[in-house]
Amino acid sequence: MSAGPSAAPVTAPFRVLVVAKAPVAGRAKTRLGADVGMTAAAEVAAAALLDTLRAAVATVGPDRCHLALAGDLGEAVRGEELLRAVAGWTVHPQVGDGFAARLARAHADVGGLTQEPVVQVGMDTPQVTPALLRGVAADLAGADAVLGEAQDGGWWVLGLRDPAAAACLVEVPMSTPRTGTLTRAALEATGLRVATTRVLRDVDTVADAEAVADECPGSAFAEAWRRVVHEGAGAVRP
Repeated sequence: MSAGPSAAPVTAPFRVLVVAKAPVAGRAKTRLGADVGMTAAAEVAAAALLDTLRAAVATVGPDRCHLALAGDLGEAVRGEELLRAVAGWTVHPQVGDGFAARLARAHADVGGLTQEPVVQVGMDTPQVTPALLRGVAADLAGADAVLGEAQDGGWWVLGLRDPAAAACLVEVPMSTPRTGTLTRAALEATGLRVATTRVLRDVDTVADAEAVADECPGSAFAEAWRRVVHEGAGAVRP
């Protein structure tokens, strides 16, 4: 008899890795900030990060969650909330020359502590859910890596059975319309079997923020975005 539609996939133990930048005005979401103001963009980034952290905890519990952090949450917008949200997490500083190197190092830091698979996300997809994260981990049962591409050509999630495999990311150009394709090619060039998962829209622009807020209406992100639109409507340019 098949499982009902509410049944969750059965997965082996895994870790969730969030790679993020402390949401400080003028340092986070600067592309969005050009349209809504840097303070408002940092508020939106903080809300997106809070949603992501909460999804991670709901997926595996804080003791299996890792944060690779650039900056200081104590200086961030909603810093006290963010610090409470990562209570019980293992927090690693981001290290490396360029984002690709920092990603590879973040996976290596987790791999130095555990042999469990790793599911890594950023802070630009506040619509992420525990079901999506568990689904990526479940797909690792039949693949070495799982890549979820973003609508802009990048990617929003990378699951790796062996986090050491992320070393190949060092040579991948990041933040380009071909980053997703090039990441898949780099993984496959090392002999990995790469599965795919759902495409998501990440938040870089006003149009992105509008679409994602509609997708997760009860989230901290949606609340923060609606506040920005309501209070600063004259400054928001589509």
